[in-house]
Amino acid sequence: MTDRIDVAEALQGLPAWREHAGDRPAITRSLVFADFNAAFGFMTRVALLADKVDHHPEWSNVYNRVEILLTTHDAGGITAKDTDMARFIDQAATETGAK
Repeated sequence: MTDRIDVAEALQGLPAWREHAGDRPAITRSLVFADFNAAFGFMTRVALLADKVDHHPEWSNVYNRVEILLTTHDAGGITAKDTDMARFIDQAATETGAK
């Protein structure tokens, strides 16, 4: 099992992310893109990494908006898998012009 990280600790260095307001430890980020193509391209980029590292975000997409939630289900909270994925998402979001 992967070691859990406290949510507050996980958020250090991830200023665009917030603590999930739900009933489980998780971090979230909302992104807005220029259009659906940009949003879907971003999601495809993240999906390729997620499959490679076997760690998949919970997310939804409506037109140019993407909502992302990260948690490690088998650890019951946040782990380095989530913070690593969040950093990748931040980089991909910047490179694709997300707000």
